[in-house]
Amino acid sequence: MTCVQWRSATAAVLMLLCGSIAGCGARGSADAESGAPPAAIVDHDGDASVVRVDHPEQFPLATATAREAAPELSVTGVVSPDVARAVPVISLASGRVVDLRARLGDRVQKGQLLLRINSADASGAFSDYRKAVVDRVLARSQLDRATALFERGAMAKKDLEVAQDAADKSEVDVENAAQRLRMLGMDGQQAPTAIVDVVAPVSGVITEQNVTNAGGVKSLENSPNLFTISDLSRVWILCDVYENDLPTVRIGDMASIHLAAYPDRVLTGRISNIGEVLDPAIRTAKVRIEVANPGLLRVGMFVTATFQGQTKHTRAVVPTSAILHLHDREWVYVPAATGQFRRVEVTAGDTLPGKLQEIVSGLQPGQQVVSNALVLQNTVEQ
Repeated sequence: MTCVQWRSATAAVLMLLCGSIAGCGARGSADAESGAPPAAIVDHDGDASVVRVDHPEQFPLATATAREAAPELSVTGVVSPDVARAVPVISLASGRVVDLRARLGDRVQKGQLLLRINSADASGAFSDYRKAVVDRVLARSQLDRATALFERGAMAKKDLEVAQDAADKSEVDVENAAQRLRMLGMDGQQAPTAIVDVVAPVSGVITEQNVTNAGGVKSLENSPNLFTISDLSRVWILCDVYENDLPTVRIGDMASIHLAAYPDRVLTGRISNIGEVLDPAIRTAKVRIEVANPGLLRVGMFVTATFQGQTKHTRAVVPTSAILHLHDREWVYVPAATGQFRRVEVTAGDTLPGKLQEIVSGLQPGQQVVSNALVLQNTVEQ
């Protein structure tokens, strides 16, 4: 290459470089004139949780407010009948069921006929009663005759006393026979029968049935309850509470009952008992809640019981957008220094009205956080 050619090539390269520099300056001027904010440049500090940005004003801050709240504990529970309101239905007469009028789950009223039993015990009771009545008539006649003879001096006093004793015993026999009939649900004034009617002793719902139509009914000593009638106007909620959570509950405190079937209804009950023995397998204690049943609760239904703690705690409240959900954990960004933000792990609590979130731990009231953590996180990841 000659000297002239080398000079021409060098001049062309210089012209191209100057044109490129001029073009870059023109584009920079155009971006500035459009009013768009410059792109945030993120630098990672030595600490992985701290990030540095060139334009921190692009990420507005929010101040955490304070809220006083009592700790809450939510556990699942099962609806059970109140054992004090469960009444067994029994029969003192053995025999065979000839007419079954009630079934498991039926609602019955006090005095309602449940079943009829054909019983030899009823026949024997009527026979004993009628014999006692006849013996009483004879004893009274003998007493009247002995009294008349004694008044005429034709009978000794000891014979009158014997007649009086026989009359008194006949009265006792009649009373015992009549009482046995009443225990069987019958009356001595009705016609003799072998049928025993079993009626409901109380009003309620049949929660247990151990008898079938044409089934045998044994004597009281070796026969289970025919039925169990439970008054479900008040029921129990039995909950399992872990031993670490037992300080949250106390006898006499109120609990909120939430029903899965009726999410818009919240019932209130009172804690009446806390079990003294823990389940050795799952380390829980039974907590019993007594609650009035408006007709919604069914035996065996699952519910959620919420207990309120006794001591109130002050917790921070931040906008919901300030919380970053990442890898099944919650985080917030707090200012660390000029142009720097630190990612802090927190424990989120209840969601509050107004798009606010309660912070259980990790943040104190008065601290500042980035109001939109997701925007900052997306910038960090770019």
